[in-house]
This record gives sequence, C-alpha cells and structure tokens, in this order.
Amino acid sequence: MAEEAQARELRKSPLHARHKALGARMVEFAGWEMPVQYRGIQAEHSAVRSRAGLFDVSHMGEIDVQGPGAAGFCQRVTTNDVERLKPSQAQYTLLLNERAGIIDDLVIFRLETDRYLLCVNASRRAVDFAWLASHAGDDVTVRDVSDAYALLALQGPAAEAILQPLTALELPALKAFNFLVGEVSGVRCIVSRTGYTGEDGFELYCPAEDGVRLWDALVGTGAVEPAGLGARDTLRLEKGFPLYGHELDETTTPPEARLGWVTRLEKGPFIGSEVLSRKEPLRRRLVGLEMEEAGIAREGYPIFHDEREVGRVTSGTRSPTLGKAIALGYVSPETAALGTEVRVEIRRRRVSARIVRVPFVR
Repeated sequence: MAEEAQARELRKSPLHARHKALGARMVEFAGWEMPVQYRGIQAEHSAVRSRAGLFDVSHMGEIDVQGPGAAGFCQRVTTNDVERLKPSQAQYTLLLNERAGIIDDLVIFRLETDRYLLCVNASRRAVDFAWLASHAGDDVTVRDVSDAYALLALQGPAAEAILQPLTALELPALKAFNFLVGEVSGVRCIVSRTGYTGEDGFELYCPAEDGVRLWDALVGTGAVEPAGLGARDTLRLEKGFPLYGHELDETTTPPEARLGWVTRLEKGPFIGSEVLSRKEPLRRRLVGLEMEEAGIAREGYPIFHDEREVGRVTSGTRSPTLGKAIALGYVSPETAALGTEVRVEIRRRRVSARIVRVPFVR
C-alpha cells in the first residue's frame, strides 16, 4: 500500500515551496502539483498583457540529442526544417507518427553543431522520449534530462526592461526564437526569446538546484506578477495557440490543426511526410469561435450547424482582454469558413456563436 501511495504522489517543481509561501492555489497537471493561480487569473492575465508575469514551467520536459548523426536524426523525426537552424537558434516543430498524427508539439534548440535540446510537453515527456529513443541510430545519443532543469517564463511587454539589469547578455539584440547562454543574477541560464502567451518575453532554463535563486531574483525586482497555469491557459487561448490533449493528439494531423506552416515537405522525407504529401481531403478543421450569446463553450461541447452536429469544442474561456467568451474547436471543413454562424450546446441549450479569425487578440 505504501508503494501504491508513493506511485500516486504528484511530482513537485524545484519552486514548490515558493508557490506555497505565496499562497498559490495548487492543482494536479500532467502528474505534477503546480500553481493554477496566486492573486487570481484575471489579475495575472492582465499583468502579462500590460507589464510582465513570471511562470514556473519546470514541469515541461527536456530531451538532449547529440552525436555526429544528431542533425539528420532531428530532421527525420520532426516536421520543420532543422537544417535552417544555426547554433543559438530555435524553432517550433512537431513529432508525428507514421499516420501523420501529432505525437507532440515542441521547441527545438540547436545548442551546438551536433547537439540539440528539445522542450516537450509535460504530459508527453515519457512518450516522446520512448519514441525518439526507438528511432535513434548508433550515431545519436538521446537522453531525458528534464530533472536537471528548472524553467521559468518571464512574459510581457516589460520583460526585457526587467531582465536586462540582472544580466550582461545583450537582450535588445536577441530576436524571437534565438537564445543566449550566460548568467542571470549569477545563475547560468539558456535565455530564449520564446513563450506561450503571445507577448514578448523570455524562457530561462537553469540547473534545477538554482531555480529558487533565479525565481527570487526576478520576483525581487518588484516588477513581475507571479502567474499560474490558469492565466497561461487564457493567454494562450486568446492567441489561438494549441494545447496538447485539447487541440492536438495522435489522431490529429497538422493541416487539420492549421499547423501546415511547420511541416516542410520540401526538405525531404520525415516521419509522417508520406501521408501528408498525398494531400488527402481534411476530415475536420480547427477554428476560432466567438460566442454571441451568454455562455462559455467548454471542452467537449458539441457544435451544430443547420441542426446538424458538425464538431466539438476543444478549449473555451471568457477572454479577460476582450470581455467575451471565446473557444477553439474542430468542425467539418465545409463549416469552417470565417463568419459561419453555428450553435454550441451548453447544458442542453444551443447558444449562438460565429467562426472568427484567430488570434482573437492581436
């Protein structure tokens, strides 16, 4: 029984004690106990849009790929064109199965000529590692190094101004999806101009044992709002960013999820490319929905058009920025045109909605 209880115990971030001390409301997420909010989702969301928020995203997974065959291996197992990356550059990309279903979406960093770091979703860490390891040849070493890292995300229009006094790195010259390696308040970090909020900002990868020191330095500026997973979700949804397990899964293809822009068929064969090259008719299409009547469309709610069920909601919320309910969902291709009037069934009542362009907030 003791072993079963231990197996059910949630994993904890290196910053867990800091979250508790700040009075964060903790929830289970992908097997981790993580903060969903501190002062409140609305306040944290608004802080990121107007100034800056600080997220602990140490639950994300990191997989190290290195060796003389690393570049060719990454080119074969991901959809974007890894050959475009120079050291100190990153790109958003996908892992696909042989049916072109999405195993995960991730960011890949080229650390050195023959070494890459893949940042993967917490819920897919074990799956991704097993998949990658099973496809690696003798000239590639694949290691799950997630436990070695703490990962903080400083997001918002004031992020650069807040971070620059803490580091000698030249942040103004750092472009999106580029990174630098150096010290931030005495902690050695990978400082990447990336994020999941749609705002300017940085993600800082540091040794797990230095996570608290880095967090304290950033919070100690007095200029950042600690933010939880609740605000991270409303922020990403306003920008139309997909979340694995909601908009993405192993039955969903990149064109269905509107991610064709990261599937570079012209680069040559990769896992899943044979299916994608056939350009078969889509079964469904990811769309943005704006509610035109009171009610919030939640995950799993059916979507109707002309009294016929045409799809399902994958994510929904009330947008703190817009003050109205928004959602993402899949509908049949013939229903996916902008402006199409649909209805979402909310507790047995069909509520009017309209298909709109994403991002919802520009």
